[in-house]
Amino acid sequence: MYLISRLKISTLKVLLFSVIFSLFSATLLAEGSETGEKKFNAGELIGGHITDAHEWHIAGHLALPLPVILYTPGKGISTAMFSKLEEGEMEGFKMDEKHNIVSTDGSKFYDLSITKNVLSLFISIFLMLLIFLSIAKSYKRREGQAPKGLQSALEPIILFIRDDVAKASIGEKKYKKYMPFLLTVFFFIWINNMLGIFPFFPGGANLTGNIAVTMTLAIITFIITSFSAKKTYWRHVFAMPGVPVGVLVLLTPIEILGVFLRPFVLMIRLFANMLAGHIIALSFFSLIFIFGEMSLGVGYGVAIFSLAFTIFMTLLELLVAFLQAYVFTLLSAIYFGAAVEEHHHDHPPTDAHVEEAAII
Repeated sequence: MYLISRLKISTLKVLLFSVIFSLFSATLLAEGSETGEKKFNAGELIGGHITDAHEWHIAGHLALPLPVILYTPGKGISTAMFSKLEEGEMEGFKMDEKHNIVSTDGSKFYDLSITKNVLSLFISIFLMLLIFLSIAKSYKRREGQAPKGLQSALEPIILFIRDDVAKASIGEKKYKKYMPFLLTVFFFIWINNMLGIFPFFPGGANLTGNIAVTMTLAIITFIITSFSAKKTYWRHVFAMPGVPVGVLVLLTPIEILGVFLRPFVLMIRLFANMLAGHIIALSFFSLIFIFGEMSLGVGYGVAIFSLAFTIFMTLLELLVAFLQAYVFTLLSAIYFGAAVEEHHHDHPPTDAHVEEAAII
């Protein structure tokens, strides 16, 4: 009940925020029309949100510059704030017309900068440490007592991952060693999905909509699956028992391909869903400015419908944020379970492909 009440309060906050945000944008629209600023570019707005950057946009023309760290072989490391680089005060480097960092003498360098996504990653790690160290202390301090506060809010989710995901997919005897990873990946994805929905600092970064991040998570799942797998798992991949040799010529390449397709599906599903959600929500929001440039009255009229769609998409994104974290965790657990399962040839094992299709 406590968790449900917290979710209701969060929903009300989202609705209130959406209204304030839309009123704020309508004010900006009116100011822009009066001052005759350049035309609104929806592609710039959407691209600026879903892509990585060397600065974190706060509001209007206010942005937080981030550290630029560049390593050039033979020359060493060069550091400066992004604002200095934009002003041309960073020796040996400059910004080109596409806003990319280039070397003035054409030499090769490596960008090790703290970008928006990197900073968002650090923020989410800090939040996870803060939350779970606090919960761990609460469990020690209140041993044998009913959970309270944050511990009470998150305990049902932790038990859900343990009982309905890990135990159900991996088994009662072998699930424990996979629990740290499953809990970490679930809350990492969920927290970053939620931060991505919130448009103001420290939110607004599209970390889980970055394919490099989802690829890393999928590779970790692939490595754990591969190193946990028993001989029977690999036997079923390369030469499934009871299958004629002629059929194995066709079946074995498909099974080998499936081993690599599973992490690929994990990567693409999370990346595409989060990216698409942000693009759709921002597209509806951009309609206010696009029609507002035609006529201020039309802009205010469209704002009503745009606001309704934006609120709907925001609420939908709250659900998707949880579902994508759940699906990634569940599929990872299914893959682990298939790798460590004791295969009995008289009872065919559960196929991870079938399980995945059922989830979809």
